[in-house]
Amino acid sequence: MEITSAQLKELRDQTGISVMQCKKALEEAGGDMEKAVIILRKKRSEAADKKSDRALGAGTVGYYIHNTNEVAALVLLASETDFVAKNQEFVLLAKEIAMQVAATNPSYITKDEVPAEVLAKATEVFQAELADKPAEMREKILEGKMNAYFKEQILLEQAFIKNQDITIGEMIKGAVQKFGENVSIVKISRLAVK
Repeated sequence: MEITSAQLKELRDQTGISVMQCKKALEEAGGDMEKAVIILRKKRSEAADKKSDRALGAGTVGYYIHNTNEVAALVLLASETDFVAKNQEFVLLAKEIAMQVAATNPSYITKDEVPAEVLAKATEVFQAELADKPAEMREKILEGKMNAYFKEQILLEQAFIKNQDITIGEMIKGAVQKFGENVSIVKISRLAVK
C-alpha cells in the first residue's frame, strides 16, 4: 500500500513525530491511521525507557501567569543539550506544563515523590471502606482507589487540560521521542493570591 503525503501530514499533525517515523508507522499499520497512532505511542514508551538514564545538562523554565494575575506557575523542564532546550517546541512544552500546574496545583511530579506516610494514611482510609467487600477483591479495589485518589495530585499522571486523551507523562515521553534526548520535569512551583 502506498502512503500518501496527506496521510503523513495528518499523522504528523496529530502526533508531532518526525515524517520518517510516521511513514514507518503507517507502513507497519497498512495505512490504518488509528493503528499507526498506537504503534507510535508504543515506540514512544520504548524510546523514553532507553533514554531515561541519560544525564540532564540543560533545560528551560516555562512560566504561566493567568490573565487575572492571581495565579502563576513555573516549571523547570530539563533536557540533555542546549540544542533541544532552546528549541521553540521544547520551550512551548514547558509553558504548556506550567499552565497545567497553574490550573491543577499538583502536589508531586512523580509517584515516587509521594511520602510513605501519606501512602500509609490513604491506604488506611481506603481499607476501612473495603471491610464489606470480598477478601479476594480488596487488593484490586484498594489499588484502583489509590490510583484514582493520587492521579490528580501527581503531575505526570494528570490528563492534559487541553487534550484529555493524553497525560502529562505521555507528553514527556513524546518529547523524548521527538527530540531524541532524555527529557524530564525537574521542579514545579505555583503561586496563588487565594
